[in-house]
Amino acid sequence: MLDESVRTTRLLEARAQAVELFTEVSARGLIAPGKRERTVSDEVRDLAHDLFGTTRYWHKRIVRCGANTLRPYEDNPPDRVIGADDIAFVDFGPIFEQWEADFGRTYVLGDDAARLRLRDALPGLFAEGRRFFDSHPELTAARLYAEIDRLARDSGWELGGWHAGHLVGEFPHERLKDALVHSYITPGNDLPLRRRDSSGRVCHWILEIHLIDRRGGFGGFYEDLLDL
Repeated sequence: MLDESVRTTRLLEARAQAVELFTEVSARGLIAPGKRERTVSDEVRDLAHDLFGTTRYWHKRIVRCGANTLRPYEDNPPDRVIGADDIAFVDFGPIFEQWEADFGRTYVLGDDAARLRLRDALPGLFAEGRRFFDSHPELTAARLYAEIDRLARDSGWELGGWHAGHLVGEFPHERLKDALVHSYITPGNDLPLRRRDSSGRVCHWILEIHLIDRRGGFGGFYEDLLDL
C-alpha cells in the first residue's frame, strides 16, 4: 500500500493537470456556438492526449448544453448544437498515470443574466460546502448532501442528481456493488467522510454540484476535490 503522503501528492498532481486541461479548453475557445456536444467532447479528449498522453477516463465524458444541462449524469440525451446564447458544462474524469481526476465547470455564451448568475454561484456554493466539511470533523456523507441541498434551495435552485460527490483515488476506485452507496455523498450513506476504505486507505472525496433552474430550463455543474 502506498504511503498516504504519496497518495495525496498524486491526487493533487492529477487535479493540477485537470485544471490545466480546462484552462486550455477556455483559452482555445473549444466551447463555441454551432458546435455539437460530441464534437467538443472529442476535441477535449484529443487535447488531453496532446497535453498529457491521456487515453483513459474512469467515467463517460460529458459535454451538455441547453436543455441537456437539466439531465442527470445517468441519462444519455440526444447530441445538441451549442447555441449563440447558451449555457454548457463539461464533466471529465481523466486518468493521469493511474490516478483519477474528476473536474467539472460551467460556461455561458452570451450575456443572459439568469445563466450568468447560476454559473457564478457554483464556485461559491462549492466553497460553502467545503467550509461545512472543514468545520464538522465527524460529518457524514448524508449530512453533507443535506447541507448542499439546503444551500441550493435557499438560492432558488434544486440539485439535479441523487448524489453530490464520490470517492476518488487510484484507478479503479472502489466500485463493489454492496459498497456502492458508501462510495457516494448521498442520502443513505451515514458513514463519516473522514474514514478509511476496506483496504485501509484514507478516503478522499470529490464534491460535485449540479444545480437546476427548472423554470429557466437549464442547469449548471461544478466539480472538484473536496478534502485536499
